[in-house]
Amino acid sequence: MSVRTTTALAAAAVVLGTAAATVFGAGALLPGAQPRTADARTPDRPASPVVLAHRGASGYAPENTLAAVDAAKTLGIDWVENDVQRTKDGVLVVVHDTDLKRTTDVEEVFPDRAPWAVKDFTAAEIAKLDAGSWFGERFAEARVPTLTQFLHRLERNRQKLLLEIKSPATYPGIERDILRVLRKEGWLDPSHVRNRLVIQSFGADSIKEVHALRPDVTTGFLGTPEVADLPSYAAFTDQINPSYKTIGADYVAAVQRLKGPHGKRLRVNTWTVDSAADAAKVHTYGVDGIITNYPDVVRDATR
Repeated sequence: MSVRTTTALAAAAVVLGTAAATVFGAGALLPGAQPRTADARTPDRPASPVVLAHRGASGYAPENTLAAVDAAKTLGIDWVENDVQRTKDGVLVVVHDTDLKRTTDVEEVFPDRAPWAVKDFTAAEIAKLDAGSWFGERFAEARVPTLTQFLHRLERNRQKLLLEIKSPATYPGIERDILRVLRKEGWLDPSHVRNRLVIQSFGADSIKEVHALRPDVTTGFLGTPEVADLPSYAAFTDQINPSYKTIGADYVAAVQRLKGPHGKRLRVNTWTVDSAADAAKVHTYGVDGIITNYPDVVRDATR
């Protein structure tokens, strides 16, 4: 799930405009950027998919930062995807890579700490890092948020969360830690569980653990299991979330024919779709959701 950054700032200026760029922290909507009502599904025209902002609107702000959450809000996007890992002292932080090199200045701040793995740093040390300048100088104040900080921002913005457990084998027991924070912050009450929360991972065992601990929580498996294996996944997950490059209409239909552990048909959220052409193509497959760094582009292409 790669993030294109080489043209991000130019794209942001075109799409959001100078005025919008100044209000990422304010949660204001652009004119006309309102959430859409899905079209009725027909054989010729599937319902408009849910658009999910990948690591926030990460085409327009540094990924997994609060600025990216606010950028998604500015564009009128309800669902935000993020990645969670655990620090050396047990704090959950929102960052994608298992090392801190690509999206922070860790090599400058801690030059003798190679390979700069997230698990080898305390939360206080990570909080010192600049997590925005790599994307653009105006984001120099951005930091790696804790999961708690991330949840607070989503709550303030009235947004929804697709939470990815990153590299669960690196962090034994992280599922319990995540559920503990979610519970503390009110994200495991009936309203959030029913309408605003999905937990996903590439690790099937990790998703099985979440389902065992909290059977009421909606879960997703990241990947493209063989069609013959799909019934075994339906026992513990509600979504199959594959790369768009690995699927077609037949695969999506095969997933959606099955019911998950909550008695509802399995959903398909595909990633990471960043062009209008690709969005229009996967829309014809009948996917339920599209995960993207450029949610406005995908939304407009699938109306």
